[in-house]
Amino acid sequence: MQILDLDRLDARLHGELLRPNGPEYERARRVHNGAADRRPACIARCANPGDVGTCVDYARHCGLPVAVRGAGHSAGGWGTCDGGIVIDLSRMRRVEVNPHTRMARVEGGATWSDVDRATHPFGLAAPGATFSTTGVGGVTLGGGIGHLTRKHGLSLDNLIAADLVLADGRMVTASAECNPDLFWAIRGGGGNFGVAVSLVFRLHPVSMVIAGQTTWPADRGREVLAFYRDFMAATPNEMSGVFAFRVPDARSPVPGELHNRVVCEVTWCYTGPPQSFEGVFGDVRRIARPAFELIGAMPFPVLQTISDGLHRRGTRQHWRGAYFNDLTDGAIAALVENGSRLPSVHSYVMLLPVDGTAHAVAAEDTAFAYRDARWAAAIIGAELGAPSREHTAAWAGAFSTALNPHAAGGAYINFIGDEGDGAVRAAYRNNYPRLAAAKRKYDPLNLFSMNQNIRPAAAVAA
Repeated sequence: MQILDLDRLDARLHGELLRPNGPEYERARRVHNGAADRRPACIARCANPGDVGTCVDYARHCGLPVAVRGAGHSAGGWGTCDGGIVIDLSRMRRVEVNPHTRMARVEGGATWSDVDRATHPFGLAAPGATFSTTGVGGVTLGGGIGHLTRKHGLSLDNLIAADLVLADGRMVTASAECNPDLFWAIRGGGGNFGVAVSLVFRLHPVSMVIAGQTTWPADRGREVLAFYRDFMAATPNEMSGVFAFRVPDARSPVPGELHNRVVCEVTWCYTGPPQSFEGVFGDVRRIARPAFELIGAMPFPVLQTISDGLHRRGTRQHWRGAYFNDLTDGAIAALVENGSRLPSVHSYVMLLPVDGTAHAVAAEDTAFAYRDARWAAAIIGAELGAPSREHTAAWAGAFSTALNPHAAGGAYINFIGDEGDGAVRAAYRNNYPRLAAAKRKYDPLNLFSMNQNIRPAAAVAA
């Protein structure tokens, strides 16, 4: 077994190196998914891209596993590892906004709340995730589905360029003009090709939105989902709605009779002219008749935080996902039957629209392959206590099995947990061979394997 010279690595870093006997190590080794209980050899809190390159070189020369962590929210808890080095980007969170070009340069450790705080004063926003605490890098490299997807596309559709540290320690830029094959691969291919130390985004004029939530008891789930399906198919791209099964607690503004029981809920976002909102939204009140409604004008960053409490840090999580080309009656029946029986108060189900502007890009134009899907489903079984994880895992697995006959055949890569190589291949469809070839070119030894892993294609014999 190789003895690691961590003092040598520490001396070369501008940031901080945490070791197993240090006072901050126990907390720092943990990620959002409490099921990922791993013990790295060290955790490097990088201060700049040079630190990242130093860590990559060190890991490669020592033969160490590498985990890259932005905010640490990945479904499989990939931001940590056993016996290797964690490249922690959480100190690299700077966001620089150019309001004239409507672009922002975002460091790899930033969260979407960092981006929202920087862009909102200029009346601008970048399409991001539905949780403000998630990391920009991980979300974007996997896709980026959120409240602005229907109007402005996926996060990766708004990515103009990225600076990456490759497996050989070099830093390169990926864009349409520079390393275009790498740029294609990182737009959907996740963290397989390098460490994204900065990303440049196109911004959009989004400031105040009309947003909020409507809530129903779960026993109305089939009726509500059927309405939601038809309403979203007919509504303009300025309207988005994320559907969920969840359990509100006593802190929720919903009526007391809905506390601590499963409800179905839609989080709405309208970016069109305020005077047109009632005409667009009216059928929700007239036909769907919510049990509770809290809708109003608010700054876009406020909307981005509404669902943050749903995804609790430290819960032991078991993820499954699915795409749907349509919400058939069979799909709705399976969603209601399983979603209304959440196994714990920390578990939840989400349906996110992936249509509108996201459909304007061809499946082969980026690594993100499901351009014909209209919905992405996330199934999260979560529990604070370890003894219940088998129960929540079984629920998530059975739920996924029940959805399979009605689904499009793959899942959003950011919603894939521990399903393995088959699920990763299904997520990329016909794009997988091209991704595997890019992996062979940029990371032939699979140094970046703590992710929804794409294996390097076998070398072609001469």
